[in-house]
Amino acid sequence: MFTGIIEEIGTVREADEGRLVIACKQVLSGTNPGDSIAINGVDLTVARMDEESLHFNCMPETYRRSNLGRLQPGDPVNLERSLTLSDHLSGHLVRGVTEATGVLLSLTPEGEAVIARYQAPPDILRHCIVKGPIAVDGASLTVIAKDETSFSVSLVQYTQEHTNLTRKKPGDSVNLESDIIARYVGQMLSDRAR
Repeated sequence: MFTGIIEEIGTVREADEGRLVIACKQVLSGTNPGDSIAINGVDLTVARMDEESLHFNCMPETYRRSNLGRLQPGDPVNLERSLTLSDHLSGHLVRGVTEATGVLLSLTPEGEAVIARYQAPPDILRHCIVKGPIAVDGASLTVIAKDETSFSVSLVQYTQEHTNLTRKKPGDSVNLESDIIARYVGQMLSDRAR
């Protein structure tokens, strides 16, 4: 389980089929093989590590559901270590289970913030609630608007500086995870209607 508060922007060192190596500094500290790390919001297990990087194995399902298969050496990625029972929850409950990918449509300055608009599949949009949470590339954000095909979030300066979200260009892929509580409520209501 994660919070969606990104700890560090890492850099892809290697990205081969079934294998991912991420250079980082802060997230290395206190991490051990077997630990869970969210990479762009995807929960992966540390297979091994060295003094400068973390090594992960990726399953085909991970590539089908996320943008990790498109990563190239040098790409920036959002990193977050999993929660411990003594941590406080700053963002929202993020499982690290990417449900789908979306596409960045636009980045529009608004004062010191940036409004990011993303195209998303219907299943994600069904669980988006204005003023509710969503994870985009693992970052916990608040939906400020939505329509039939997209949703928007406002990126404050801290988020702009401490995530990879404003480094992306329109047309780039992002990983999406909807709010788990909205998904549970939607499933329960769907089951009752049958």
